[in-house]
Amino acid sequence: MSEFLSALRSGFGFLTTIPVGITMEGIERLMKHIYLFPVIGAVLGIILAAIAYGFSILFPPIIVSVVIIIAIYYLTGFNHIDGLADFGDGVAAHGTKEKKIAAMRDTAVGTGGILFCIVAIIGLFSSLFSIAENRSFLPYILPPALIVAETSAKQAMVTVAAFGRRLHQGFGAITVDNTRKSDFITGMIFSGIVCYLSLGVYGIEALIISQLAGLLVLNTANRHFGGVSGDVVGASNEIGRLAALLFIGGLAWMP
Repeated sequence: MSEFLSALRSGFGFLTTIPVGITMEGIERLMKHIYLFPVIGAVLGIILAAIAYGFSILFPPIIVSVVIIIAIYYLTGFNHIDGLADFGDGVAAHGTKEKKIAAMRDTAVGTGGILFCIVAIIGLFSSLFSIAENRSFLPYILPPALIVAETSAKQAMVTVAAFGRRLHQGFGAITVDNTRKSDFITGMIFSGIVCYLSLGVYGIEALIISQLAGLLVLNTANRHFGGVSGDVVGASNEIGRLAALLFIGGLAWMP
């Protein structure tokens, strides 16, 4: 039990900016319980849902959308979107897989990374604004949508790690090496329950769309780099969240 709680605490230290303290021993324990990623995502989603609900009472949708984006990166930090930027640089680079990997590992952000991040932020804002503005679909849909999105995003990381092969040494390799198919299944069961309780069948559909987006990231990484790194896993978080929110935002405007 103490090992489980240590893994859970380390998960918050690893995936969020919440000051819970983190050690290599804790990370090692977390790597034995990768299925906890969507649990942490669900907790983050609940926090974001509370923020969204409170601000929705006082402010218009456009302000609420901006506040939520700020809250997301305040709580999760910039590691994952930095992974998206590096992933974009690698995908945009020309030449061999070695050159693409070198571009992805370069500390400088290139045009591909900037473009990927701009599209992701615009998509995030657009989907949040669409959900917050249209309440004819479901009243106060934004809070449960955030729970679904953040849970799905963390499960997308598990999906990529479970079906990917490591590219090189690092946290990405540790995650991939320690993620089993049973972690994927356990995570999906938990995520499915959370998403269904949040938005019913729509939540399940958003979860599936998010995992398909994660598999698209994985397929792209395999084609361009030949495997998965920490940057790829981080990118799957950002793209998984975006896919879920875009799906829910589209539903909000369907007749």
